[in-house]
Amino acid sequence: MGLLSGKTALIVGIASKKSIAYGIAKSYHEQGAKLAFTYQNEKLKSRVEGFAEEFGSDLVFACDVAIDEEINQLKDNVCQQWPSLDILVHSVGYAPAHELEGDMVDVSTREGFRIAHDISSYSLIALTSAFKDHLSESASVLTLTYHGSTQTLPNYNVMGMAKASLEAGVRYLASNLGPSGIRVNAISAGPIRTLAASGIKSFRKMLKDNAQRAPLRRNVTIEEVGNTAMFLASDLASGITGEILYVDAGFNTCAISSAQMLEQD
Repeated sequence: MGLLSGKTALIVGIASKKSIAYGIAKSYHEQGAKLAFTYQNEKLKSRVEGFAEEFGSDLVFACDVAIDEEINQLKDNVCQQWPSLDILVHSVGYAPAHELEGDMVDVSTREGFRIAHDISSYSLIALTSAFKDHLSESASVLTLTYHGSTQTLPNYNVMGMAKASLEAGVRYLASNLGPSGIRVNAISAGPIRTLAASGIKSFRKMLKDNAQRAPLRRNVTIEEVGNTAMFLASDLASGITGEILYVDAGFNTCAISSAQMLEQD
Protein backbone atom coordinates (compact mmCIF):
# COMPACT_ATOMS: atom_id res chain seq x y z
CA MET A 1 0.00 0.00 0.00
CA GLY A 2 1.23 3.48 -0.87
CA LEU A 3 1.55 6.46 1.45
CA LEU A 4 -1.53 8.05 -0.15
CA SER A 5 -3.56 4.89 -0.56
CA GLY A 6 -7.28 5.68 -0.58
CA LYS A 7 -6.81 9.45 -0.43
CA THR A 8 -8.62 11.69 -2.91
CA ALA A 9 -6.68 14.45 -4.65
CA LEU A 10 -7.76 17.29 -6.93
CA ILE A 11 -5.00 18.65 -9.19
CA VAL A 12 -5.66 22.18 -10.46
CA GLY A 13 -3.27 23.47 -13.10
CA ILE A 14 -1.77 20.55 -15.01
CA ALA A 15 -0.84 21.74 -18.50
CA SER A 16 1.87 19.50 -19.95
CA LYS A 17 4.14 16.56 -19.17
CA LYS A 18 6.81 19.08 -18.22
CA SER A 19 4.62 20.84 -15.65
CA ILE A 20 5.21 20.52 -11.93
CA ALA A 21 1.57 19.47 -11.56
CA TYR A 22 2.32 16.46 -13.77
CA GLY A 23 5.19 15.44 -11.49
CA ILE A 24 2.89 15.78 -8.49
CA ALA A 25 0.12 13.75 -10.12
CA LYS A 26 2.61 11.02 -11.05
CA SER A 27 3.92 10.72 -7.49
CA TYR A 28 0.41 10.77 -6.02
CA HIS A 29 -0.72 8.06 -8.43
CA GLU A 30 2.29 5.87 -7.61
CA GLN A 31 1.45 6.16 -3.92
CA GLY A 32 -2.18 5.11 -4.37
CA ALA A 33 -4.15 8.36 -4.46
CA LYS A 34 -7.38 8.72 -6.42
CA LEU A 35 -7.02 11.70 -8.75
CA ALA A 36 -9.25 14.31 -10.35
CA PHE A 37 -8.11 17.08 -12.68
CA THR A 38 -9.23 20.44 -14.03
CA TYR A 39 -8.71 22.14 -17.37
CA GLN A 40 -8.94 25.88 -17.99
CA ASN A 41 -10.60 25.86 -21.41
CA GLU A 42 -11.66 23.62 -24.29
CA LYS A 43 -8.23 23.94 -25.91
CA LEU A 44 -6.68 22.08 -22.96
CA LYS A 45 -9.51 19.60 -22.33
CA SER A 46 -8.30 16.68 -24.45
CA ARG A 47 -4.73 17.07 -23.17
CA VAL A 48 -5.84 16.90 -19.54
CA GLU A 49 -8.15 13.98 -20.31
CA GLY A 50 -5.09 12.16 -21.63
CA PHE A 51 -3.20 12.79 -18.39
CA ALA A 52 -6.18 11.61 -16.37
CA GLU A 53 -6.38 8.38 -18.37
CA GLU A 54 -2.64 7.85 -17.84
CA PHE A 55 -3.19 8.06 -14.09
CA GLY A 56 -6.27 5.83 -14.04
CA SER A 57 -8.87 8.58 -13.67
CA ASP A 58 -11.89 9.69 -15.63
CA LEU A 59 -12.59 12.71 -13.42
CA VAL A 60 -11.82 15.80 -15.49
CA PHE A 61 -13.65 19.06 -14.86
CA ALA A 62 -13.67 22.52 -16.40
CA CYS A 63 -12.48 25.36 -14.19
CA ASP A 64 -11.16 28.81 -14.97
CA VAL A 65 -9.94 29.97 -11.56
CA ALA A 66 -10.67 33.59 -12.48
CA ILE A 67 -14.42 32.83 -12.50
CA ASP A 68 -16.14 32.17 -9.16
CA GLU A 69 -19.06 30.38 -10.79
CA GLU A 70 -16.71 27.82 -12.34
CA ILE A 71 -14.94 27.26 -9.01
CA ASN A 72 -18.29 26.63 -7.32
CA GLN A 73 -19.34 24.28 -10.12
CA LEU A 74 -16.04 22.43 -9.73
CA LYS A 75 -16.74 21.99 -6.04
CA ASP A 76 -20.22 20.60 -6.81
CA ASN A 77 -18.81 18.21 -9.42
CA VAL A 78 -16.14 16.87 -7.07
CA CYS A 79 -18.64 16.55 -4.21
CA GLN A 80 -20.83 14.38 -6.41
CA GLN A 81 -17.93 11.96 -6.92
CA TRP A 82 -16.28 11.86 -3.50
CA PRO A 83 -17.73 12.23 0.01
CA SER A 84 -14.69 14.29 0.97
CA LEU A 85 -11.48 15.69 -0.50
CA ASP A 86 -8.16 14.83 1.13
CA ILE A 87 -5.72 16.79 -1.06
CA LEU A 88 -6.13 20.04 -2.98
CA VAL A 89 -3.22 21.04 -5.24
CA HIS A 90 -3.10 24.60 -6.60
CA SER A 91 -0.53 24.78 -9.39
CA VAL A 92 -1.61 27.99 -11.08
CA GLY A 93 0.28 31.16 -11.94
CA TYR A 94 -0.02 33.76 -14.67
CA ALA A 95 0.91 37.33 -15.58
CA PRO A 96 0.56 39.02 -18.97
CA ALA A 97 3.72 38.59 -21.05
CA HIS A 98 4.48 42.32 -21.18
CA GLU A 99 4.74 42.35 -17.38
CA LEU A 100 7.65 39.87 -17.49
CA GLU A 101 9.99 41.75 -19.78
CA GLY A 102 12.17 44.65 -18.63
CA ASP A 103 12.15 46.70 -15.44
CA MET A 104 8.97 46.60 -13.36
CA VAL A 105 9.02 50.38 -12.97
CA ASP A 106 8.68 50.68 -16.75
CA VAL A 107 6.40 47.80 -17.74
CA SER A 108 4.01 47.23 -14.83
CA THR A 109 0.38 48.22 -15.31
CA ARG A 110 -2.60 48.31 -12.97
CA GLU A 111 -4.42 45.69 -15.05
CA GLY A 112 -1.36 43.43 -15.26
CA PHE A 113 -0.94 43.68 -11.49
CA ARG A 114 -4.59 42.78 -10.96
CA ILE A 115 -4.45 39.78 -13.27
CA ALA A 116 -1.22 38.41 -11.78
CA HIS A 117 -2.54 38.61 -8.22
CA ASP A 118 -6.00 37.31 -9.12
CA ILE A 119 -4.77 34.21 -10.96
CA SER A 120 -1.57 33.49 -9.03
CA SER A 121 -2.62 34.33 -5.47
CA TYR A 122 -6.32 34.94 -4.91
CA SER A 123 -7.30 31.75 -6.72
CA LEU A 124 -5.76 29.70 -3.88
CA ILE A 125 -8.05 31.47 -1.40
CA ALA A 126 -11.06 31.08 -3.68
CA LEU A 127 -10.50 27.36 -4.20
CA THR A 128 -9.81 26.67 -0.53
CA SER A 129 -12.87 28.64 0.52
CA ALA A 130 -15.09 26.77 -1.93
CA PHE A 131 -13.88 23.35 -0.73
CA LYS A 132 -13.51 24.26 2.96
CA ASP A 133 -16.54 22.30 4.15
CA HIS A 134 -15.73 19.36 1.86
CA LEU A 135 -12.12 18.87 3.03
CA SER A 136 -11.46 15.87 5.24
CA GLU A 137 -10.34 16.33 8.83
CA SER A 138 -6.66 15.74 7.97
CA ALA A 139 -6.72 17.31 4.49
CA SER A 140 -3.70 18.90 2.84
CA VAL A 141 -3.82 22.04 0.68
CA LEU A 142 -0.70 22.65 -1.39
CA THR A 143 0.44 25.43 -3.71
CA LEU A 144 3.58 26.23 -5.73
CA THR A 145 5.70 29.33 -5.28
CA TYR A 146 9.15 30.59 -6.25
CA HIS A 147 11.95 32.42 -4.44
CA GLY A 148 11.33 35.49 -6.59
CA SER A 149 8.89 36.23 -3.76
CA THR A 150 11.80 37.18 -1.49
CA GLN A 151 14.57 38.12 -3.96
CA THR A 152 14.54 40.34 -7.01
CA LEU A 153 15.07 38.52 -10.30
CA PRO A 154 15.42 39.98 -13.80
CA ASN A 155 12.04 40.21 -15.56
CA TYR A 156 10.12 38.39 -12.80
CA ASN A 157 8.59 41.68 -11.72
CA VAL A 158 4.93 41.51 -10.71
CA MET A 159 5.05 37.71 -10.42
CA GLY A 160 7.47 38.14 -7.51
CA MET A 161 4.88 40.29 -5.79
CA ALA A 162 2.11 37.83 -6.58
CA LYS A 163 4.15 34.94 -5.16
CA ALA A 164 4.85 36.95 -2.00
CA SER A 165 1.09 37.46 -1.69
CA LEU A 166 0.53 33.75 -2.28
CA GLU A 167 2.95 32.82 0.51
CA ALA A 168 1.22 35.19 2.92
CA GLY A 169 -2.04 33.54 1.92
CA VAL A 170 -0.60 30.13 2.82
CA ARG A 171 0.16 31.33 6.34
CA TYR A 172 -3.24 32.92 6.87
CA LEU A 173 -5.11 29.92 5.48
CA ALA A 174 -3.04 27.59 7.66
CA SER A 175 -4.00 29.66 10.69
CA ASN A 176 -7.68 29.74 9.70
CA LEU A 177 -8.00 26.02 8.93
CA GLY A 178 -5.59 24.58 11.48
CA PRO A 179 -8.26 24.15 14.19
CA SER A 180 -10.08 21.82 11.78
CA GLY A 181 -6.93 19.74 11.25
CA ILE A 182 -6.44 21.00 7.70
CA ARG A 183 -2.85 21.79 6.68
CA VAL A 184 -1.80 24.39 4.11
CA ASN A 185 1.73 24.50 2.70
CA ALA A 186 3.71 25.67 -0.33
CA ILE A 187 6.66 24.26 -2.23
CA SER A 188 9.15 26.79 -3.54
CA ALA A 189 10.62 24.90 -6.47
CA GLY A 190 13.78 25.83 -8.30
CA PRO A 191 13.51 26.84 -11.96
CA ILE A 192 12.14 24.07 -14.18
CA ARG A 193 11.36 24.18 -17.92
CA THR A 194 7.59 24.40 -17.68
CA LEU A 195 5.00 26.02 -19.94
CA ALA A 196 4.52 28.85 -17.45
CA ALA A 197 8.27 29.49 -17.15
CA SER A 198 8.60 29.95 -20.91
CA GLY A 199 6.99 33.35 -20.56
CA ILE A 200 9.91 34.74 -18.53
CA LYS A 201 12.42 36.38 -20.85
CA SER A 202 15.55 35.56 -18.80
CA PHE A 203 14.50 32.02 -17.87
CA ARG A 204 17.41 30.24 -19.57
CA LYS A 205 19.83 32.40 -17.63
CA MET A 206 17.92 31.61 -14.42
CA LEU A 207 18.37 27.90 -15.11
CA LYS A 208 22.08 28.31 -15.77
CA ASP A 209 22.70 30.50 -12.71
CA ASN A 210 20.77 28.15 -10.45
CA ALA A 211 22.77 25.12 -11.61
CA GLN A 212 26.07 26.98 -11.14
CA ARG A 213 25.31 28.46 -7.74
CA ALA A 214 23.18 25.85 -5.98
CA PRO A 215 25.01 23.64 -3.47
CA LEU A 216 24.05 20.55 -5.48
CA ARG A 217 25.32 22.24 -8.68
CA ARG A 218 22.25 21.27 -10.66
CA ASN A 219 18.59 22.06 -11.16
CA VAL A 220 15.73 20.04 -9.74
CA THR A 221 13.20 17.88 -11.59
CA ILE A 222 9.42 17.69 -11.56
CA GLU A 223 9.82 14.23 -10.01
CA GLU A 224 11.71 15.68 -7.05
CA VAL A 225 9.06 18.32 -6.52
CA GLY A 226 6.36 15.69 -6.96
CA ASN A 227 7.89 13.47 -4.29
CA THR A 228 8.06 16.39 -1.87
CA ALA A 229 4.42 17.18 -2.60
CA MET A 230 3.57 13.55 -1.93
CA PHE A 231 5.32 13.75 1.46
CA LEU A 232 3.48 16.94 2.41
CA ALA A 233 0.14 15.37 1.47
CA SER A 234 0.84 12.19 3.45
CA ASP A 235 0.33 11.48 7.13
CA LEU A 236 4.13 11.63 7.52
CA ALA A 237 3.79 15.43 7.34
CA SER A 238 0.90 15.63 9.83
CA GLY A 239 2.71 18.24 11.94
CA ILE A 240 3.66 20.57 9.09
CA THR A 241 1.52 23.55 8.12
CA GLY A 242 1.99 27.17 7.09
CA GLU A 243 5.41 26.32 5.65
CA ILE A 244 7.23 27.30 2.47
CA LEU A 245 9.40 24.25 1.71
CA TYR A 246 12.25 24.85 -0.73
CA VAL A 247 13.04 22.22 -3.36
CA ASP A 248 15.71 24.06 -5.32
CA ALA A 249 18.96 22.11 -4.85
CA GLY A 250 19.76 24.50 -2.00
CA PHE A 251 19.88 27.64 -4.13
CA ASN A 252 17.95 29.73 -1.60
CA THR A 253 20.58 29.13 1.08
CA CYS A 254 23.66 30.38 -0.70
CA ALA A 255 25.34 33.64 -1.62
CA ILE A 256 27.56 33.64 -4.68
CA SER A 257 31.19 32.81 -3.85
CA SER A 258 34.43 33.87 -5.54
CA ALA A 259 34.90 30.34 -6.84
CA GLN A 260 31.41 30.29 -8.35
CA MET A 261 31.99 33.69 -9.95
CA LEU A 262 35.06 32.25 -11.62
CA GLU A 263 33.04 29.21 -12.73
CA GLN A 264 30.50 31.52 -14.36
CA ASP A 265 33.25 33.40 -16.20
